[in-house]
Amino acid sequence: MLKRKIESELVEWKNSKNKKPLVIKGIRQCGKTYIVQKFAQENYESVVYMNFILDPDKKVAFAGNLDVDTIILNLSAMIPNSRFINGETCIILDEIQDCPEARTALKSFHLDGRFDVIATGSLLGVEGYGDKNKKPQNKDTKPSVPVGFETVINMYPLDFEEFLWANGINDSVIDTVKSCFKHEMPVPEGVHQAMMNLLYRYVITGGLPEVVTCYLETKNIELIYKLQRTLLAGYEEDMVKYADDSDKPNIRECFDSIPRQLAKENKKFQYSIVKKGGRASQFIGSLQWLEDAGIIRRCYNTTLPQLPLEGNAITDCFKVYTTDIGILISMLDYGTQEDVLRGNLMGYKGAIFENLMADFLCKSGQKLYYFRKDSGLEIDFLVRYDGECVLVEVKANTGKAKSMNTVLKNKDTYHVNHAFKLGNYNIGREGAVLTIPLYMGFLIKDSIASPIIPDVVIDMKGIVP
Repeated sequence: MLKRKIESELVEWKNSKNKKPLVIKGIRQCGKTYIVQKFAQENYESVVYMNFILDPDKKVAFAGNLDVDTIILNLSAMIPNSRFINGETCIILDEIQDCPEARTALKSFHLDGRFDVIATGSLLGVEGYGDKNKKPQNKDTKPSVPVGFETVINMYPLDFEEFLWANGINDSVIDTVKSCFKHEMPVPEGVHQAMMNLLYRYVITGGLPEVVTCYLETKNIELIYKLQRTLLAGYEEDMVKYADDSDKPNIRECFDSIPRQLAKENKKFQYSIVKKGGRASQFIGSLQWLEDAGIIRRCYNTTLPQLPLEGNAITDCFKVYTTDIGILISMLDYGTQEDVLRGNLMGYKGAIFENLMADFLCKSGQKLYYFRKDSGLEIDFLVRYDGECVLVEVKANTGKAKSMNTVLKNKDTYHVNHAFKLGNYNIGREGAVLTIPLYMGFLIKDSIASPIIPDVVIDMKGIVP
């Protein structure tokens, strides 16, 4: 059984006052169904579950009137032995993207308030979610999303800390790593070596629960790769099922081009790499589909390495990473996993470890930004950390980071004071640069010293008579 951080969020949601129906969005196979069913069984007297892909007949319960009494009557007739107990029933609407009317009904459940409702879906962010081949006759017949009447949580595959838990690493070891990061102290050598070994295993498996379980049970690289390829085929089936017919080949071509895009020295996404003569007008919608589906994340170039990063983003200049490092590995040749473990990746190693950092940032809920100038100066990532813009450079091998040093030396131009350099070494500081081991990338996230807005004291002397 894999321990997941979202479990504490579910408990917090259940105990909250005036809670709204919960919608859990996430990439397919990230563990949504399992964790929701486990939580409901442990916390409710009655659980009513339906999956709109496996049991499409349940969609009829949401046809016509969407008042709660009508829906409950329909479900009671369709699900034998179902019990609806006020305040003690959790209704799970799995794969809700296949029943838009059920999504619309969440407003009714919130206003009614008798039952807790959790919906899960893999493609809820895609416009017109559901089977794209079944289009409404006019825009007025399209079911609406109940904005303001639902709470949305994004769920990801296992992050690195959850992967450590799965491998039996206890909190005292993880706390030691966190303390060393906070106080800039070298990690004890035994812990450091163990963490580096676990990091390489995380790289080859990624965080999809089924793959992680396969690794834990078999340690067999061939079985892990075959499973990854099977799950990858499932994503490709979604591209066929949910996308407009005109977009289907473009989505697949965009997706397949990612390893080639990351192999370039300048990793900016280029449409000509997708297809000779390719243009943004052909493929920008396909990229959006992949991003909405949770498979990829764009990393935007910025005009300056300064806050706010979103405000300085260049929307038509970006790199593309997979949100889970295991997806990228599964797109590469069989044998790449063993190359990662043996250190035989040569030039492509940099692309893999950059995507690893993107994995860390995505799963902590951060958006991705970088900085590149036409002169060739480039910073892998920019992050908000302790209220400042901080540079992040990922080095597969030890080496100098010329661009990072250039930015730090020119404070009058860039106004940057700090940087992280990640690589295959322990913690150390060199002036404004904190060097940290690759596995500490999951700890780079903004930590505001105090979430409380301080009182403003105004001297009114001479202002108010």
